Amino acid sequence: MSEDMRPSWTQRIREIGVTLPAVAAPVAAYVPATRTGSLVYTSGQVPMVDGALAATGKVGGDVSPEEAKQHARTCALNALAAVDALVGLDSVVRIVKVVGFVASADGFTGQPAVINGASELFGEIFGEAGQHARSAVGVSELPLGAPVEVEIIVEVD
Repeated sequence: MSEDMRPSWTQRIREIGVTLPAVAAPVAAYVPATRTGSLVYTSGQVPMVDGALAATGKVGGDVSPEEAKQHARTCALNALAAVDALVGLDSVVRIVKVVGFVASADGFTGQPAVINGASELFGEIFGEAGQHARSAVGVSELPLGAPVEVEIIVEVD
């Protein structure tokens, strides 16, 4: 899709009532997002809200799958904020890849449904351009005790 024909993603976000948060400050030696050629890679984003972690714990234990799905949505918004700060949201051509990590209680196997929180948000905002390849991985621990972490690869012009 040519840049002239592509919708304004910032306008689309306003239409659906979504607000991008401030970019979450890194908690170690990295940057929130980096660009190489036509791709932007974000660092893993945990569910930070107003500078604080929204939840801790394991999904399927302390955190319900439904709560975790909402946290994955928050992670996705944080990733989009990092993209916006680096290149501007309206330069996004498409979401290429989503990688989601779920701190999982023993026996929890619902990682794909949790990461749908991120995937569905990208669909709401970007429509067909939000369709992406994805991995949803269960892990024993995430930084700061977060229940979910999401990183994305985005094609930009």
